[in-house]
Amino acid sequence: MLQLSELRYSNENEVEELSQLACLSLSDDEASSEKNSGSVPEKAGYPDPVYIMAANVFQGIRIEKSPEKVLIKYGNKPLLALFESEDESFQRSSYELAFSALKYQDILETILIDSYIVPSTTIPDHLNSLIIVMLYDFQDRKFQARLLSDNKESIAEVQEVENLLNSSKTKLAAALARCRIRHDALSIYHILPETVRNQELRASTLPLYAWINTCKISPEEVYHNLKKKGYNRVKCVSHMGGKVFAVDQHCYDVLIFPSHLKSDLLNIDLFKDYKLIFQDKSRSLAVHSVKAFLNMDDDVLMVNTGSWYTAAHMSILTNNNATKIFVCGVQSQTKHPDLKNLFTKMGCENIEILPETFLDIDSRDNRLQKVKVVLLLPRCSGLGVSNPVEFILNEHADTDLLKDFSQGSTSEDKLNVLVQQQYKQLTHAMKFTKAQAVVYCTCSVYPEENEAVIKKALELQALGTKVQPYRGTHLRRCL
Repeated sequence: MLQLSELRYSNENEVEELSQLACLSLSDDEASSEKNSGSVPEKAGYPDPVYIMAANVFQGIRIEKSPEKVLIKYGNKPLLALFESEDESFQRSSYELAFSALKYQDILETILIDSYIVPSTTIPDHLNSLIIVMLYDFQDRKFQARLLSDNKESIAEVQEVENLLNSSKTKLAAALARCRIRHDALSIYHILPETVRNQELRASTLPLYAWINTCKISPEEVYHNLKKKGYNRVKCVSHMGGKVFAVDQHCYDVLIFPSHLKSDLLNIDLFKDYKLIFQDKSRSLAVHSVKAFLNMDDDVLMVNTGSWYTAAHMSILTNNNATKIFVCGVQSQTKHPDLKNLFTKMGCENIEILPETFLDIDSRDNRLQKVKVVLLLPRCSGLGVSNPVEFILNEHADTDLLKDFSQGSTSEDKLNVLVQQQYKQLTHAMKFTKAQAVVYCTCSVYPEENEAVIKKALELQALGTKVQPYRGTHLRRCL
């Protein structure tokens, strides 16, 4: 009998797992970690290109309002990005700024209207997205000027909006104060819906996960390297103030770090050299679940792999086998050289990219006759994710996820479309009769995308559809 396993985020389990971390202490053979100290650094603002990218992201995800409720017109023309960058920190800053502006869109629009800046300003409508993201950052700096030593990437539109905000900072501060008084709130953060505040709290307290590339380095070498950098190995990462790490209890090659250490860790050679890779633990659980089903010469078919790190991790776990990892759905042939270059750098040698979409691949395809496990990572609502910006960057997810997170839910129409796609892919995976397992992994909290869609797919057997008999098991993953 074949097995269908489901990997799923669970916010309830997430809280329970975090609470369990508090009871553990430092390993007996490790020294106690030192607490970080010092005041919070003064916020300096962002370089001009970050504001432009953030404004364009915001323009694409902002909440559309009915005509009678429109306070500000945004136009429909994106800003020209003069400086393109694939740097992850640049992209992270831009997405985080756009997401913050989206969460506070109503409040920021009200401030602009209440201070009489809009509609009195002569700045064109298509710059209003830039005004919104820069206003959020301006108030977050307590209306202080940017502290940029040398703004080499000066952009005229950014300078124009910045001059407007600086000249109106007294009016803006007064409008913000009136807004807080109306809502009886200490800050604009306390005006946010409770669901959104809870999401932010989870994102700020959850640990970081990183898996070890055992093709390039052994776990023992990683521990030694981290110790030389001042990191102490602990039983868990509840000691949030120090430079510590722990080994995950479910995946032997996954390390856990406190969330505040990410910027420090990104500067360590282990990460720069692809020896340690940051990735959500659900993806590590997925590939380890697949590995448990495999013999030495079994192949794997991976579907909808947003992050290529997931394919790399699967490859590395099977490096000593004769296993092939087939990855389907690469949208553009132009991505092939970049992917092959990434896989070469990581030491992956058994990955084969299939350009077809999954639904276009025949279950009798000669290339896939040794596939024993199908790993299905369907596009989903993603509301089980606690940090949507990191998820979008790592998994190449749709920026619409930010809109859903700002509202705390997914629309019924969108959910129905996703469920239909998931059902089609899951039932197609079950047609691969030589496969003995399907691992189904979502980042959703909705039963419709988890138990319900699996139950509906399994009901095909009762209707006489010629698929192998499956039994369902649920592996619920929490972060």
